Amino acid sequence: MYKILYARDIAPKEFDFLIEAPEIASHAKPGQFVITRHGERGERIPLTVADFDPIRGTIRLIFQVVGRATAEMASLREGDFITDVAGPLGTPSDIERLGTVMAVGGGVGIAALFPIIRGLKETGNKVITILGGRTSELVIMKDECGRYSDELIITTDDGSEGQKGLVTDAMKFAASRGERIDRCWAIGPTVMMKFCSFTASELGIPIWVSMNPIMIDGTGMCGGCRLSVGGKIKFGCVDGPEFDGAKVNWDEFMNRMGQYRDEEKISMERYETGVALWR
Repeated sequence: MYKILYARDIAPKEFDFLIEAPEIASHAKPGQFVITRHGERGERIPLTVADFDPIRGTIRLIFQVVGRATAEMASLREGDFITDVAGPLGTPSDIERLGTVMAVGGGVGIAALFPIIRGLKETGNKVITILGGRTSELVIMKDECGRYSDELIITTDDGSEGQKGLVTDAMKFAASRGERIDRCWAIGPTVMMKFCSFTASELGIPIWVSMNPIMIDGTGMCGGCRLSVGGKIKFGCVDGPEFDGAKVNWDEFMNRMGQYRDEEKISMERYETGVALWR
């Protein structure tokens, strides 16, 4: 059992939990994730660690309600317990001193990007951070990301904050100034990462993306998280979650992500109407 030290609403359908997990906190690195489970028959949810403090023994998880399992988790409050938290899992981000780097985050993916931004800055890189969302209230962690960025660019679809437009527009703007950008990270909705990868390739910038495939065990046993990268089958849980965005088969990945859409809809409807899932 893992105690929730605080639970906050930070944006529409987005929640911020600080969890007591000393063993995980002492081993976690940027880019890694955990798998949570609430209740003995609960669904396993993979969540990238948004922050970790080995001294306090805590990890921070920021997640969005997208279905039944995340809705149940969002109902928990300070002092409640999450049944299981397994991790840290996955291969950490390859953080080294590169020169000038670009970090692009969208929506709840900003939470997964934050430890990478911090790690890149602490390693001595110049960090250009681009954060985007449909509206200003959906651009989270601006102050925290800005603290470790040499430049922070905000974009919103509706122009409610920063530049009006997409994060790819800001990528092109940053690259147009003539400064060499040695590597890019992009984390956010799948369609965002897809077009960030296309844009980075056009600009000649290597790009890493953090993939969130359907996942069950998180240890490479089930094969549910497979995806094609560079024409080869990879497992998101052990080979990733980060991959070369220029080599990901995006169309195949997006098709696989929608294969349980009908079942997920039924499950959520049952939850909202109080019908037991296990009938």
